[in-house]
Amino acid sequence: MSEGPVLLLILLLSVVFIVLMTSRFRVHPFLVLLLAAIGVGISTRLPMPEIIAALKSGFGNTLGGIGIVIIAGTIIGVILEKTGASLSMANMILRLVGRERSPLAISIAGYIVGIPIFCDSGFVVLSPLNNALARVSKISMTVMAFALAGPLYVIHCLIPPHPGPTAAAGVLDGDLGLIIFWGIIAGIPAVFLGLLWALKFASRYYAEPPAGESFEEIASKFRTLPSPVLSFAPIAIPIILIGLGSFAGLDTRPFGTGRTQEVLAFLGDPGIALLAGVFISLVLVRKWNPDVLGEWTGQAIKSAGPIIAITGAGGAFGFMLRVTPIGDYLGNTLLGLEAGLLLPFILAAALKTAQGSSTVSVITTSSLMVPILPQLGLDSAIGVVFVVLAMGAGSMVVSHANDSYFWVVSKFSNLDVGTAYRTYSTGTIILGVSTMIVIYLLSLVAGV
Repeated sequence: MSEGPVLLLILLLSVVFIVLMTSRFRVHPFLVLLLAAIGVGISTRLPMPEIIAALKSGFGNTLGGIGIVIIAGTIIGVILEKTGASLSMANMILRLVGRERSPLAISIAGYIVGIPIFCDSGFVVLSPLNNALARVSKISMTVMAFALAGPLYVIHCLIPPHPGPTAAAGVLDGDLGLIIFWGIIAGIPAVFLGLLWALKFASRYYAEPPAGESFEEIASKFRTLPSPVLSFAPIAIPIILIGLGSFAGLDTRPFGTGRTQEVLAFLGDPGIALLAGVFISLVLVRKWNPDVLGEWTGQAIKSAGPIIAITGAGGAFGFMLRVTPIGDYLGNTLLGLEAGLLLPFILAAALKTAQGSSTVSVITTSSLMVPILPQLGLDSAIGVVFVVLAMGAGSMVVSHANDSYFWVVSKFSNLDVGTAYRTYSTGTIILGVSTMIVIYLLSLVAGV
């Protein structure tokens, strides 16, 4: 077995390998993470049968916990998009907030609609509405673009069933219900700070909205939009079930230890809760045809497939670090820094900025954190929750040209690259840092 500073060098080289291969050479993260895991095992002179066992255990255990969550969440997102439910929710929020406060309205819509829909897809779906609001209100597209992009981005980085936080929960064995609860709370102040930043700073750079349809013309494509109550149900009910399941599982057993507790624990399992959300979302389908459970589900599974593969490979990398001496040595080395939650934030931010993917950033960081949580005093159930959230905040910093979401936001909002850097990329720094500050304050309240 290797020991001492050599272990630190092996870890550093594995991270550099991941960053270079995914960003510079565009190799798929699934292959890169698996190769990094094998390389760590060989470099630390782990017996080859143990390397194989670690790969299988890390990959399988991680996906066993969160694979269904990712797929079911993606299916819900596709159905909300295809049925017009996402537009129905946005329209209701517009009526409540008022079109004269379009940036605030679209921010709230993005924060809610973004829960089941990946940020790229959410921005594309709501972009025609956002552009129409910019034309009517005559507000610069730089403001409206960030007003929509920021909340979608925050949700994507913090809240399951989005791939980054879901994968991190799987790697670190975190409670998804608690992550959702604290993540939603942590994201709200950051979204409002981001909106304030857009109104005060991004508004200095004017950009015309793209030509397009009015909201009425957009809505007319769906003939009749689903009711807001039905549209919100596939999002709200699974979250409520997961929350009840987490509550029922507390040591104090508020619902007792009988049948009620057993049923709530079953329904509150994230996989079961989101599967329930899938069947609830089918109520939104007005005209049944084979595409609903065939093509739509297939489209969602295709979208979820790469995320699941990366998540499993990240689990394998993390488990490999756990079974080698790297974790103990790294933990003892970092213990003197007393960085606490700042460590996962900084690691995730560095990886995000370097290679562009928030998901890869969080998965890689969670793999690095697995073996050192005890030394950092963050291995409790609530400690793991805030480690996942800190990594999510770090994975917001900085979205720029190596991030696909940067190009989605800029191209669909008629922003040139320079303007997107000045208004969107700098805004993601505000989002990430402000979210981390809120997470730290909440961790004090939670007793981490």
